[in-house]
Amino acid sequence: MTIHRARHLPRHRGPAAWNAILGEAPRYEALSEDVMADFVVVGGGFAGLSAARRLLQLQPDARIVILEAGRIADGAAGRNSGFMIDLPHELTSEDYAGAGDDRAMIALNRQAIAFAREAVAAYSIDPNFFDACGKVNGAASPAADVHNRTYAAHLEELGEASEALDAQAMRELTGSGHYTSGLFTPGTVMLQPAGYIQGLAQGLSAEASVFENSAVTAVRRTGSDWRVETAGCAVSAPKVILATNGHLEAFGFEKGRLMHVFLYASMTPVLDEEQRASLGGAPRWGITPSDPMGTTMRRIDTGQGGHRIVTRTCATLRSGMEARFADVTRATAFQRRKFDRRFPQLAGLKPEYEWAGHLCLTLNGVSVMRELEPGLYSACVQNGLGTTRGTLTGIGAAELACGVESDVTRHFTASERPKALAPMPFRDIGANAYLRWKEWRARAE
Repeated sequence: MTIHRARHLPRHRGPAAWNAILGEAPRYEALSEDVMADFVVVGGGFAGLSAARRLLQLQPDARIVILEAGRIADGAAGRNSGFMIDLPHELTSEDYAGAGDDRAMIALNRQAIAFAREAVAAYSIDPNFFDACGKVNGAASPAADVHNRTYAAHLEELGEASEALDAQAMRELTGSGHYTSGLFTPGTVMLQPAGYIQGLAQGLSAEASVFENSAVTAVRRTGSDWRVETAGCAVSAPKVILATNGHLEAFGFEKGRLMHVFLYASMTPVLDEEQRASLGGAPRWGITPSDPMGTTMRRIDTGQGGHRIVTRTCATLRSGMEARFADVTRATAFQRRKFDRRFPQLAGLKPEYEWAGHLCLTLNGVSVMRELEPGLYSACVQNGLGTTRGTLTGIGAAELACGVESDVTRHFTASERPKALAPMPFRDIGANAYLRWKEWRARAE
């Protein structure tokens, strides 16, 4: 008998702020009895819910069960910054450009965005949660401006549009004099990530069974079926999709090959009228740093949870898959300095929310979207692109489970395995020293 036990359950540090600012969310029961299904999807985030929607498109009469370890949108989906990016966005590069011709990946990214856009329409999700407004790479130093210029040249080679912004244009957009230049790209969708995920789950719940607070402790082969076990109950099905991103390793897959990186963010209280007047700028915008190790900033308005500013910076590798309290404390202090530098008119404003978000990368930038064992599929390892890549791997895993071949399945199944990492403890010591150096080098950003 084959059994894959979860070595530990997902653990989060700090609140999922995007979910918290929306107020009371729809609740779903925990699994309380043994049930049968045609498909079980483990994970209720971007990958899992996209997989469930694609399964229903391919097999409308299928019995589908979705198991979420906590509350919907309280995991990674409520902790990312909501950039659904269509263009190359390689976090391990100097300027996001991928290696070589990225046209195929851009086409797949846009397929994911189109899939999400269709879901927004089909399930009447608030359009404020899916804002196709584009994004800006912000630069605050000569080195970062060079990154933008080389990235713009790469995009031009690909036939992709971008627009250079000067310091005045950046001030008019953000209300900040910190940025010396920017590069606008029009294809990014700015999500209210928790709102989108809540809407997606609510729409799916009319056709599939959604269970919250139903952490999977083991996946066990029993005859021709898989028995997906939670605390005292189980779902039996011939096909299972693990949509658990880096938590895949907790089930024993790709051990020593996945980098568990935590990014840290904070969100202001709702800005009052006087604060908004002193700030100026547009009510909504998203800034990614020209250097991937810089600081991501985002401003939202009442349609997305109130007039607030989000700051995200700092990264740590924690192979135990849990951020430390000290990590959040250090990152928040760092973020306050970054915030004050950008917005001296709001200096000293303390955040209302502080949190860590778990993402998973591989040395060679590959995802793990394949059939792991007969009837057991993976939609995991998003390489820091959870909204877009998660949607794609979810689509692909559902298509594999239904025997459908597509551009998505061909792309991911052709990928090599993740490269092996250095052994512990050298892995975490070396990686975190390298990350601190990268942060120092990108300190102006």
